[in-house]
Amino acid sequence: MAYSDLSKPDFPDGVAVVIGGSGGIGEGVCELLAQSGADVAITYRSNRERAEAVASRIRDLGRVAQCHALDLTDGSSVAAAFEAIHAAQGRIHTVVFASGADISMAYVADVDPVEWHQTIDSDLHGFFHVVKAALPHLRNGGGSIVALSSAGIDRHPPKDILSVAPKAGIEALIRGIAREEGRYAVRANSVAPGVVEAGLFHRLAAQVTPAFIEAMKRNAALRRFGTVGEVAQVVVFLASAKAAFVTGQHVAVDGGYSV
Repeated sequence: MAYSDLSKPDFPDGVAVVIGGSGGIGEGVCELLAQSGADVAITYRSNRERAEAVASRIRDLGRVAQCHALDLTDGSSVAAAFEAIHAAQGRIHTVVFASGADISMAYVADVDPVEWHQTIDSDLHGFFHVVKAALPHLRNGGGSIVALSSAGIDRHPPKDILSVAPKAGIEALIRGIAREEGRYAVRANSVAPGVVEAGLFHRLAAQVTPAFIEAMKRNAALRRFGTVGEVAQVVVFLASAKAAFVTGQHVAVDGGYSV
């Protein structure tokens, strides 16, 4: 039996869109996509300077990179951004959703209802807006969606409901997309990171004690936190032709937290 498909390039001509590409994990995903042969469109909410720095590193790798400001809560803005990306960089073959809201650490009983609605609007509604804008492009030749989820889907971490709840909705959407869009050669998968030593973790760490941080490490089978590169490797694999027969899957990259 010949395995000729293994000789295909990881990504076709066109562009991979990374929603939240200026963030910690998103930044790593952008660079690894470029190293794997993809041009990249980076979206950011407000930190244009960091997005441009990521784009500069991608260009140094010999790939094309552009930056686009994006308000995920505005569906028409998201749709317009995808049209602009398509006009500037061609066919959209990959979408990585790596955006995540800054949240408070609180027990369910103590969650501020205002923050709850803001987080759902940004994360869950934002992902829905991205899906609506992306699918017409992905159907044109096939493609892949990979969403960054949370290891808390598999094992709930106390005080993390503002992260886990919207990600649970995103997971449901991923499965729906995989089932409904496969006939158009569109795949959809999720990657659920555990604690990763990146930007969002450092901001959250300021809200808890050192003892809490050590307890988080002990909760992982590997007794350590993950790295951006370890998560990015799985994201890019799932997005690439190497995972051409993988869809509807939830992959935990959590050092064994969910075991």
